Amino acid sequence: MSVSGPGVKFDIIVWGASGFVGKLICEYLVSNYGRDPGLRWAMGGRSQTKLEAVRDGLGPVAADIPILTGDAADPVALEAIVKQTKVMLTTVGPYAKYGSELVAACARLGVDYVDLAGEAQWIRRMIDAHQTDAEKSGARIVPCCGFDSVPSDLGVFFLNAQVKKKTNAPCTNVKMRVKAMKGGASGGTIASMINMMEEMGRDPEVGKIMRDPYCLAPEGLRDGLRQPSDAPVEYDDDAHAWIAPFVMAGINTRVVHRTNALLDYAYGQDFRYGEAMMMGSGMSGRLSSYGLAGGLGGFMAAASFSPTRTFMSRFLLPKPGEGPSKEQRENGFYNLVFLGKTEDGQEFVARVTGDKDPGYGSTAKVISECAICLAKDITSEQTGGGLWTPAAAMGDQLLDRLVKSAGLTFEMEDVGEQY
Repeated sequence: MSVSGPGVKFDIIVWGASGFVGKLICEYLVSNYGRDPGLRWAMGGRSQTKLEAVRDGLGPVAADIPILTGDAADPVALEAIVKQTKVMLTTVGPYAKYGSELVAACARLGVDYVDLAGEAQWIRRMIDAHQTDAEKSGARIVPCCGFDSVPSDLGVFFLNAQVKKKTNAPCTNVKMRVKAMKGGASGGTIASMINMMEEMGRDPEVGKIMRDPYCLAPEGLRDGLRQPSDAPVEYDDDAHAWIAPFVMAGINTRVVHRTNALLDYAYGQDFRYGEAMMMGSGMSGRLSSYGLAGGLGGFMAAASFSPTRTFMSRFLLPKPGEGPSKEQRENGFYNLVFLGKTEDGQEFVARVTGDKDPGYGSTAKVISECAICLAKDITSEQTGGGLWTPAAAMGDQLLDRLVKSAGLTFEMEDVGEQY
């Protein structure tokens, strides 16, 4: 662990604990670790009243959970809070608006950090600004610790680890296909997407960064083989289905490529990776693919113009703090298929599944286990300081935690099965 000493009171501080996802994380920690004396955690945010209300709603077992308050825009107050923990777990987004000071403090002070960011342009800024400080201090800064991008990142990691055991070589071409997924949208996710569109409107360089599949790779390693499109509409012979764009592909693929580079190109120098939704076969699958692509394209086009973006934010889209109901979260799930080929043409298939709504029910469990993994399982000698990806920082230890506690499965399957 990066930080220890008399000033460190907690293993984890949940920052933004009164927000929609923050509450779910606190519920998960209380239900799974509430009486575990080996995990010391606290709730943090701006409002004492709101945090107390969340704590009161968690039942008697949560009565003694400490509460810390402060303003993320106040560097002095923020530093005083950060110094008290091994890991900062933050849900406060859009991160491009509200997250930069916290990353800077953790990188400077040697405190580990996890978040739910899916904002490639902001993560790139954090890499460029704080990689050196984090390396010096020993802080492990790990963005993208929710549905984007842990299942994708760990799915490729798992697939290639299993394939290497059989062939002593990786799959250099991997396709992730969303077989099925059920869940609701949150205002926080929508707010992050709208903020990205606003940034692109102000600065054309942001658009260039977001279109670059290697934008999150380490400095000096930001080029490589041409990658699959993030917006495919075609019949995929390997998946035996028509495919359409997957909204999370823009961040997931960038994270996977960063993992490959951080692991000294464990997936190969000529590694290709793409993600898409499986929409079925035949004419119905084709029509569904074009329908989904058209709808997504229409939303992005409307969000790229200030007047329509403002109208949608005010009247059509869920607001920050809003999200799927408890019933929707409990009934949600995801089923992801990873189709891999080695350089000599051997084919392999892995499947990753998760219970509960992917973006919220599952995400709350996943980020919690990421934070615990950093606090308890991975020493600073194993993973030095820097800005990491989930797979590169935590690998097998995180995979084991996700299977044991977070409702995920990682399995190899026979090639040729009905995906």
